[in-house]
Amino acid sequence: MFYEDVFRKLSEKKVRYVVVGGVALVLHGVVRLTAGLDLLVEMGEANLRRFVEAMGELGYKPKVPVKAGDFILSEKRRQWKEDKGMKVFSFYHRQRPMNLIDVLVEEPIPYEMVDRQKKILAARGIHIPVISVEHLKQLKRIAGRPQDLADIEALEELERG
Repeated sequence: MFYEDVFRKLSEKKVRYVVVGGVALVLHGVVRLTAGLDLLVEMGEANLRRFVEAMGELGYKPKVPVKAGDFILSEKRRQWKEDKGMKVFSFYHRQRPMNLIDVLVEEPIPYEMVDRQKKILAARGIHIPVISVEHLKQLKRIAGRPQDLADIEALEELERG
């Protein structure tokens, strides 16, 4: 399974997160090509510390030239968002540079709301937390790009059966 090592490590570290983006669409049943893994991680400092530690242990490092630990600091994330328009912080794998993990730099929907409605999918003995269809559509509306609008339509088509 693609990103199996990531899901296992995040579970082992007890990181609070949900899968969002293209992988979430696929896990909800939408047929769509996607390469990267998009995550919404609960932004508490202790949780982010566990997340960054997990990424390092797996061999992932920031795509931008900063320390991974900078992602833990809310002031840094705010600065990146305001100064550079950053929406996601990307990690890539040193030996497998095509493995890309994008983490939202803020919680566009409060994590606690997302957490209450998440779906837990099981694969190969791993429990994978996936954002609900309702919240996924909300994130897609916020992003508003043409692909996001097409993704909303695909989710609604799936819901119609």
